[in-house]
Amino acid sequence: MQRDFDRLSVTRPPASQYVRGALCGIAAVTIWAGWIVVARLGLRTSLTPWDIAALRFGVAGVILTPFLLRGGFVPNRLGWIGLMALVLGGGVPMVLLANAGLLLAPAAHAGALFPGVMPLMVAVLASAFLQEEFASTKKIGLVLILAGALAILCSAGATIGGPQNLGHLLFLGSAFLWACYTTSMRRARLDGLHAAAIAAVVSMVVYLPAYATFMGSRLLEAPVPDIALQGFVQGILTAVISLLLYGRAVSLLGASSGAAFAALCPPMTALLAIPILGEWPAPRDWVATILISTGVYFVSGGPLPRRLLALVGNG
Repeated sequence: MQRDFDRLSVTRPPASQYVRGALCGIAAVTIWAGWIVVARLGLRTSLTPWDIAALRFGVAGVILTPFLLRGGFVPNRLGWIGLMALVLGGGVPMVLLANAGLLLAPAAHAGALFPGVMPLMVAVLASAFLQEEFASTKKIGLVLILAGALAILCSAGATIGGPQNLGHLLFLGSAFLWACYTTSMRRARLDGLHAAAIAAVVSMVVYLPAYATFMGSRLLEAPVPDIALQGFVQGILTAVISLLLYGRAVSLLGASSGAAFAALCPPMTALLAIPILGEWPAPRDWVATILISTGVYFVSGGPLPRRLLALVGNG
């Protein structure tokens, strides 16, 4: 399966099929970038990371419950460690780390260090636990991602070690948890909605009662538009619709080409943050974003010219 993921597709889909697949891939990535920007927008108003997590898993948990009832927890495939990785990596801890980071650092940094660096962490974990090989192009991509991540971490300049860097570390922590989720999902061979259902429903059952007991009154005081926006973007678009769109892109274009659209997430996040949040990335941030996006494209197995494949020894 991974070899197919890393291999350049020989046959090209018809033009109409490619357009449909590309639109699905772009839509999925736009949602992934949008939830980061919308989360930071909510944190600027009346909501906290705890509130946003409650809205996300309250809505997603209800919607995805039928998928969990149909598929179950599959303990024979996941095991206890795999189940914990799935719940922690796709559930409340991952979301809380990302949202807490958004209190301290810009959305563009989140887009680069969370979904951008996550493929590097997945590759490392997959190599250690799934015995997946590193193709030459993947090694190049990982170097580019690492270089971009280091540039982001150093972007605070004289304030290295300050609050913004703490936000960067929180983004990397959320990326690591999401990488654990992805690796566990691959190992158990679960489809995206089934894995998301396990994480969302368990998070809903465990987190919401504690949240309602200690902080539920805060959410009742928040403006209804803020609640509706976060519930729709986090719980419906991100947790359900984006997975369906991404799955459709992969089915139309193949795993390699479909996954390559993930490279658009860092620049898409930076671009969305400009009109919505008024956050303009610094020139160094753009360079880091381009490095990470290019690295993600290489790691995800995006189609490359044959001359380049021959040059790096992957043809």
